[in-house]
Amino acid sequence: MSDVIQNEKELEFAIFCVENIAIHLNVAAEKVYDALTIKSDILYSYIVPCYDILHTQGKEYIVEDIEELMKKRGITV
Repeated sequence: MSDVIQNEKELEFAIFCVENIAIHLNVAAEKVYDALTIKSDILYSYIVPCYDILHTQGKEYIVEDIEELMKKRGITV
């Protein structure tokens, strides 16, 4: 488990995830970021550590996967 973004690719992927979840949910990206970091640890416990696997998937899969995880953890935006 990593609580630090290791490189530019991970940073870009994290931003990609936040922005696309925000678009999908029709909310501000700041609210999604807060949900993934303040309300939960999804960014650092799932998105960043699973970068190698997740970034090979399509945008729809990534967004739906993270949204499903948020629902399972009771995280709302």
